[in-house]
Amino acid sequence: MSASTSMNRTVGSPTPVLSFSPVVLSVPGRPVDLQVRVTAPATGTDLPVILLSHGHGHSNHLSSLNGYAPLADLWAQHGFVVIQPTHLSSMTLSHLHAGTPGAPLFWRSRAEDMTHIIDRLDLIEAAVPQLAGRVDRDSIAVAGHSLGGFTAALLLGARVTDPDDGREADLTEPRIKQGVLLAAPGRGGDILTGVMGEQFPVFRTIDFSAMTTPALVVAGDKDDSRHFTEMGPDWHADPYSLAPGAKTLLTLFDAGHGLGGISGYDVAETTDENPERVAALGRLAATYLRTQFGLDGNAWQEARDALTTGPGAFGRVESK
Repeated sequence: MSASTSMNRTVGSPTPVLSFSPVVLSVPGRPVDLQVRVTAPATGTDLPVILLSHGHGHSNHLSSLNGYAPLADLWAQHGFVVIQPTHLSSMTLSHLHAGTPGAPLFWRSRAEDMTHIIDRLDLIEAAVPQLAGRVDRDSIAVAGHSLGGFTAALLLGARVTDPDDGREADLTEPRIKQGVLLAAPGRGGDILTGVMGEQFPVFRTIDFSAMTTPALVVAGDKDDSRHFTEMGPDWHADPYSLAPGAKTLLTLFDAGHGLGGISGYDVAETTDENPERVAALGRLAATYLRTQFGLDGNAWQEARDALTTGPGAFGRVESK
């Protein structure tokens, strides 16, 4: 039996999903309204939530509520309400990127977007047809890719020094109980020899020592981010190796920064397009979170065994 077949059987048959956007949230002091997409299973109650933070690519729409459909659809099929904001860093809001405080990364605002979403879950439930009363407010996870992984790390407890005022920024969101970091940035300091460390000094100060919230860290063994560091692909495993508490590292074989193409269907900028890898990653992350939330018993262990054994193995897993 192949790894993908085994994982399909472990997680179960997908269910129809509904996608609704935009849900518009007015946030005082934010330059524009916060718009989100909600993707959810058509049936079911007590649905856990994944807040999905997009990356900072150059595409016009992948870095917005319109991106990451391969993950959002699959996670919704397996019982999650997936909420995707358009952060201020999105290319769809490029008119804000000159002169607006926080531009172009808006690293603080990105994390604050997720807190605003949790604060307004009542409004979101009421706005999305057929969703009211079906959300489990006590089972909230955050997932993020690339810069979105940096956002997720801050919400899970990582700290940075604000380059504008020199103060430590603590954006931990205690209502978030689990995390999934996808090709997230690693350590700062002198290891950052690339241009990004000079252009965006906030990356130089990241400290994972207080990131205690449980998390699945996903790294591609071909994800060599030379624009940040000469450390190689191991840099993206730092949120696992340098953070305390319960953490799991999933290293995907032959995967680059796109992890097979998670940011969109048939995306030309993905250098390692592999739909089977994306499906495996999505199912494994879903199973990890459902098990962490006490919903699927031993499903994570079964999916992990399927991943790491046999000629069709997608990667390796380690935990602490």
